[in-house]
Amino acid sequence: VPLSGVVFDFDGVLADSEPLHLRAYRDTLTPFSIDLTESDYYKRYLGFDDVGVFRAVAKDQGWLLTEALLTELVRTKGQRFDALAADGNALFPGAVDCVRRFAAAVPVAVASGALRGEIEALLLPAGLRHHFKAIVASGETPHSKPAPDPYLRAVELLRPFAIEAGLDPNGCFVAIEDSSWGVESALAAGLRCVGVAQTYSADTLHAAQAVVGTIGELGLETVSGVCPNGSSDRNRTKPGSKP
Repeated sequence: VPLSGVVFDFDGVLADSEPLHLRAYRDTLTPFSIDLTESDYYKRYLGFDDVGVFRAVAKDQGWLLTEALLTELVRTKGQRFDALAADGNALFPGAVDCVRRFAAAVPVAVASGALRGEIEALLLPAGLRHHFKAIVASGETPHSKPAPDPYLRAVELLRPFAIEAGLDPNGCFVAIEDSSWGVESALAAGLRCVGVAQTYSADTLHAAQAVVGTIGELGLETVSGVCPNGSSDRNRTKPGSKP
């Protein structure tokens, strides 16, 4: 089955923005005397979008969170993140070349739990926004990861571009993920998946059809190889190996 499109997760795959998200969450929660530790963030809350993080923190803290306050927290956190992101490039080394390489071959999209504005705030300065045929961001599907909704929507949006490029709209779409719940989301949506062990160890990405160590190592051969009858059905790519 030929490769028809690639859908990238954003935070942890293309963008090393989790430290910025953590700082933005902490700055937003500090006035409420809530200290979000780095350990708790990475262990308990990393898989959520903004709404999910604040709801989970409120539940864990026994904190009454109204819808009005939730809306205000999300707005404040988004503004704080934008200010932090404007201070410098938060993309992983090799991410720019990787996106350009894949966009020259097949239609590409983003499916992320980050807000659209946060994603575009990092893609635009790097000159990457125009490469993505679609972005599916937080709040744009009924359910977020690990539900399949973000990837289902991304593939739906990519199919017309696959046809335009002379590719099979019902061919193989591959997700690029860095977390176990992201892999779960992609597989549930019917995509194949390549894990990138930049945030979590390769062991946590065992459900993916292949795993590489960094986004800079990700090549077309590896991604095409996870499609049905591809080489990685027999041989998994190990972290640190060249695709």
